Amino acid sequence: MRLFRFLTLYMALMLGANVAAAADLATLQALREGDMKKLALHETPKPVSDLAFQKPDGAGTATLAEYRGKYLLVNFWATWCAPCRKEMPMLNALQEEFGGEGFQVVTIATGRNSPAGIKKFFDEIGVTDLPRYQDPKQALARDMGVLGLPVTLIVDPEGREIGRLMGDADWTSESAKAIIAALLLEEA
Repeated sequence: MRLFRFLTLYMALMLGANVAAAADLATLQALREGDMKKLALHETPKPVSDLAFQKPDGAGTATLAEYRGKYLLVNFWATWCAPCRKEMPMLNALQEEFGGEGFQVVTIATGRNSPAGIKKFFDEIGVTDLPRYQDPKQALARDMGVLGLPVTLIVDPEGREIGRLMGDADWTSESAKAIIAALLLEEA
């Protein structure tokens, strides 16, 4: 029955229906099922770090502030992390479905991960639509309070953390999609 409710809500959100439940905290809490129960939603948004991370192939640096104006799903991961290997294709699928002007999945390999190792990792698991950013000295991860891997943050368009999930999750689940769709509907 719950799955039917989520599917109905997800379809209504995707079709742009004007549902009474805006993406407020209570609505988002109600959408959490399965792995998404691990998603801790903050009552008060938290600032994110302004520390830089490396772009792929020595193309300079970036910050999360460069993504202001859209929702971000920021995933801290590493090539040696088995749960990350399992989760990354699901993040790729989420980006393929929702990525655009209002939403972006940002993947940041933290710690010792060579660019060649990251490329090989992505190639082996079929990831084609995610950035290969790096935080080699874990400065950003430390500043963001990332204590283990993987850790995924939801950042609002104002550049504030509104949710955090520690550990891997099924980002292709109906619950995950309903949460992202609800956030995007709020922005529309």
